[in-house]
Amino acid sequence: MRLGINLGYWGAGMDADNLAVAQEADRLGYDVCWAAEAYGSDAPTVLAWVAAQTERIDVGSAILQIPARQPAMTAMTAATLDSLTKGRFRLGLGVSGPQVSEGWYGVKFDKPLARTREYVDIVRKAMTRERLSYEGDHWTLPLPGGPGKPLKLTVHPEREHIPLYIAAIGPKNLEQTGEIADGALLIFPAAEHLEATALTHIRAGREKAGLTMEGFDVCPTVPLALGEDVNALADMFRPYTALYVGGMGSRKQNFYNQLAQRMGYEKEAAEIQDKYLAGDKNGAAEAVPHSLIDSTTLLGPVARIADGMRAYAEAGVTTLTLAPAGFTLDERIAALRAGTEAMELAGLA
Repeated sequence: MRLGINLGYWGAGMDADNLAVAQEADRLGYDVCWAAEAYGSDAPTVLAWVAAQTERIDVGSAILQIPARQPAMTAMTAATLDSLTKGRFRLGLGVSGPQVSEGWYGVKFDKPLARTREYVDIVRKAMTRERLSYEGDHWTLPLPGGPGKPLKLTVHPEREHIPLYIAAIGPKNLEQTGEIADGALLIFPAAEHLEATALTHIRAGREKAGLTMEGFDVCPTVPLALGEDVNALADMFRPYTALYVGGMGSRKQNFYNQLAQRMGYEKEAAEIQDKYLAGDKNGAAEAVPHSLIDSTTLLGPVARIADGMRAYAEAGVTTLTLAPAGFTLDERIAALRAGTEAMELAGLA
């Protein structure tokens, strides 16, 4: 199992600290550094900035939002970043959610699986540097009856095949991800539920495509906090968990709430959502079960973190992406270093 880090969103007041965390991860031998986007900072700019000031660590988009860009633009971005970083770029894609897709980008959140499949098809075809033509339900290239003609990518990426990941939560999306991608970006992963909530669906997609799990990167993001008081550390993540389970998306379309239900928290997920959508964010945070937080994070001293890492590795995780938590840069760096110590202690390094 390899280690990565996730810097989350840029522009939250910790930008200098984020760069220092990425540079320390590079020095410690972490495998990949991911950056996110929603409706603030964009991922490619951040990744270029980080890559220019690191030496070895891969940089990855977690995610580039499909409604934000035409697929050919994404292929251009991927090829450019792979060339600039000398082959250190990983392309993570995702459909985002209905509120962002329709509210920020003005793109209908319909048929997300079909749109993702076509998008990946076009990106991969463009990256071959063949002349690009495509006929699908969502994209037709070139447009018929006009002046457009099939064009080919002029940039030469460093590699013929750039690793492509998809952020997936629901069973059907996970299955399709196994079928068409090189890896899956997961969130809120509990080691004991990983097979039922994710891997069984990914494996079905791999089998559908005539593939095995060999070479497929199972890549969940897991917050890590170092300290002795596990309960106090868990409380740090109550607002974060309540936001996702209670407030991401609408009442009918909240993928994280549905995931919590599949992990056995049906009643609790409903309560968190009811309180969050009613404006009681504190009450929603208080309603988050400690066990939900503890099973989807790495909390405590190094030995306890090592036990958690071992459980993820045994469950089938191949790249464990850490989000090192702390109120100061020193605390985040300490958490980052604890990650490598725990890997060694667990016998996984």
